[in-house]
Amino acid sequence: MKKYATLKDIATALKISTATVSRALADRWDVNSETKKIVCDEARRQNYKPNPIAKRLQNRHSKTIGLVVPEFKTSFFPLIISGIQKVVDELGFQLLITQSQETMEIELRNLKLLENNMVEGILISISSEGENFDYYQGLIDSGIPIVFFNRVSSCIVAHKVIIDDYKLAFFATEHLIYSGFKKIFHFSGPDKLTVSKERRRGFLDAMKKHHLEITENTVMTAGVFSDKGYEAMKLLIQKNDVPDAIFCFNDPTALGALKAIKEVGLSCPDDVALVGFSETELAQLIDPPLTSVEQPSFEMGETAARLLIEQITEPSPPAAETVSLIARLNIRKSSINIHKQ
Repeated sequence: MKKYATLKDIATALKISTATVSRALADRWDVNSETKKIVCDEARRQNYKPNPIAKRLQNRHSKTIGLVVPEFKTSFFPLIISGIQKVVDELGFQLLITQSQETMEIELRNLKLLENNMVEGILISISSEGENFDYYQGLIDSGIPIVFFNRVSSCIVAHKVIIDDYKLAFFATEHLIYSGFKKIFHFSGPDKLTVSKERRRGFLDAMKKHHLEITENTVMTAGVFSDKGYEAMKLLIQKNDVPDAIFCFNDPTALGALKAIKEVGLSCPDDVALVGFSETELAQLIDPPLTSVEQPSFEMGETAARLLIEQITEPSPPAAETVSLIARLNIRKSSINIHKQ
């Protein structure tokens, strides 16, 4: 992202006061047309952009924060939004909600929209396509704080609210191993997401610890939605390479895999055991009930919102930190080895 000039930069270059520059750019009546032209030409030459902080000060603060989430297809992000909304209402702020639809392009468009609407800060869980690094940093440099949650940026120094995805993935995989399953696969999330990398790493480390075989099909990228889990499971069935158990990136991919398992007359957990991640509302309602990692979604929203508003309202906000919340593995019938029992 290009560095934008300030009023002071323009004033220094032209050897006039910042007040005159400000009035000229605002097209005030008390600045002559020749000065206005000189100031505007210099502003364009220096790539000047009005400071969002200055705009908000002129409006006595917008008391509005922005939110960018990847999707609304599952219940996970709406639960986080409920936690955010609780804090926003308590502290007298407003919330503008946008959705990236899992694309970097729409995420960037949303960020620009929020910036143009003079939000005082932004909460974001990044899209599965990757990160808009430069724009995140540009917003922070311009005085708009960002708090990442769940899917966080690996390169930006900012507050982040997460769970220990590595540890929970390791626990989930060990649960399957201790249950007596030997051939265990992992349906991984999008490669560019930090959460995908951490869950994959936890899975592989658990497999290595117990000296279980890892083949080219042991880890398969299956995305975030059920159709991808379905496709990945169908592919394994076609290859006649069906595992004893699968640790899935999230509940939707596990549900997609379950659909494919049932379509060909196999059963869960008799033929293929399943473990999900994120504890959607369907986890306990399907047959069999799905073992899943329960994330503190509401608390994650609350924590992220409080950290952001603290950045906005405190004269000397604390340095960026990563807050790791406690999650747990809920064991249900989908991962119980009836043969071992």
